[in-house]
Amino acid sequence: MTATAETVNRGVQRLHAAFARAGAEGRAAFIPFMTGGYPDAGRFLDVAGELLSRADIMEVGIPYSDPLGDGPTIQRASEQALAGGTSTRRTLDLVRELRRKYDTPLVIMTYVNPIYAVGPAEFMRLAQAAGVDGLILPDLPPDQDLEIADLAAQHGLGVTFLIAPTSTPERVELVAGACTGFLYAASVTGVTGTREGSALGEVPRMLALARQHAQVPVVVGFGVKDAATARQVAQVADGVVVGSAFIGAVEAGQDVGALADEIAAGCRR
Repeated sequence: MTATAETVNRGVQRLHAAFARAGAEGRAAFIPFMTGGYPDAGRFLDVAGELLSRADIMEVGIPYSDPLGDGPTIQRASEQALAGGTSTRRTLDLVRELRRKYDTPLVIMTYVNPIYAVGPAEFMRLAQAAGVDGLILPDLPPDQDLEIADLAAQHGLGVTFLIAPTSTPERVELVAGACTGFLYAASVTGVTGTREGSALGEVPRMLALARQHAQVPVVVGFGVKDAATARQVAQVADGVVVGSAFIGAVEAGQDVGALADEIAAGCRR
């Protein structure tokens, strides 16, 4: 495949346009997450559809057997999806099905091992064909990335890396400079999951530092669970990421659409 300027910029442009639309409407972008194939393929498509109809951008996680950055809720979802036969390729097939119905930007969140298991070039080809707009790579330090970011760009995918409250100023500068889709700031040190109390913590300080270097939107995740915590994050971030709360709602048989409406309302500034 020969990359064209249009191909190289496609996912990046779609992601940045979504943030721009939300900002023009006085909102932080609402970015829900759902593990691919959870609780099963059919129900995943239903739940993802409910989220996509309300989202500015949606993250789909590739289920993985050793998700070191995920808390117990997303770990359980990954285990159930894997037990039901959801593979990396199957997750991308499910994303392709979503793309047929929804134009909302779609981002894959994956650890690096599933990419290498498929083969980086083949993974990027499949992702592009499925209609993916970007990748979030929580365990790939950008200074150790030898090919994945370049391959993603060749296939029109924006790339996102993470920072945390423990990231040094030098690390924040490095990570911010490597992101082409958006920069993901974890609100706490540790794993994903809902928490008691404020969702902000060290976020304002971390975002002030990140914005000195980032040329892309900055989003915050980890710990956002309801309208109140979304509202806190929306005051300082360009986007609000919510994952464990939706998986927990599916586990409990609750109305995911109602929770999504509540949190999306909290993203207004």
